[in-house]
Amino acid sequence: MSPPTHPQPPADFLKLAYVFESGLIGVAYLIGWAVDIDPFANFSFDGNAIFWGTIGTVPLFLLFLFFYKYPPGPFYPIKRSLNDIMGPLLAQASPLQMLLLAALAGLSEELLFRGILQPWLEIKWGMTLGLIFSNVIFGFLHWVTPLYALIASIVGVYLGIMLDSGGERNLLTPIFIHGAYDYLAFLVVARSFVEEQKNQ
Repeated sequence: MSPPTHPQPPADFLKLAYVFESGLIGVAYLIGWAVDIDPFANFSFDGNAIFWGTIGTVPLFLLFLFFYKYPPGPFYPIKRSLNDIMGPLLAQASPLQMLLLAALAGLSEELLFRGILQPWLEIKWGMTLGLIFSNVIFGFLHWVTPLYALIASIVGVYLGIMLDSGGERNLLTPIFIHGAYDYLAFLVVARSFVEEQKNQ
């Protein structure tokens, strides 16, 4: 989820974020209706998807932790943007509020990108191009800086690959990874902001 360009009071930020992410579910259904694809066609709730979702979250979050704690040159502005813009908002949100936001982002964005756009583009252009181009769009819509958009595209490709982990396509796996990753990242950014404030 892209951070807002200006900080807002936490309650307003959360309401706006909840409305925006919920709206993406409607967008997914609208596009799905137009292209005749059910966004939940490849969704099933089973332990295998949760297992792969848990496994899939670990490397993604460890990479985030490493680059967040030791950001090389071009990564530093991304960290500063997260801390300066999202930090004060997340630090005032409760863990439950952050969990709800992360879960909603995981559900809505995966329904749209892995539930609709990826399978639609796979039908039109094949598996590889469908995977790539759906995540170019994913990265563009997460534009904060060019590097951030590139990272988002790579993460999107990873989520698109995880869609087919465990032997069969299940949208629950990338939904779980996306939501769990966002929640853990929210906690890290909030804690980092609080620590920075204490050290000033």
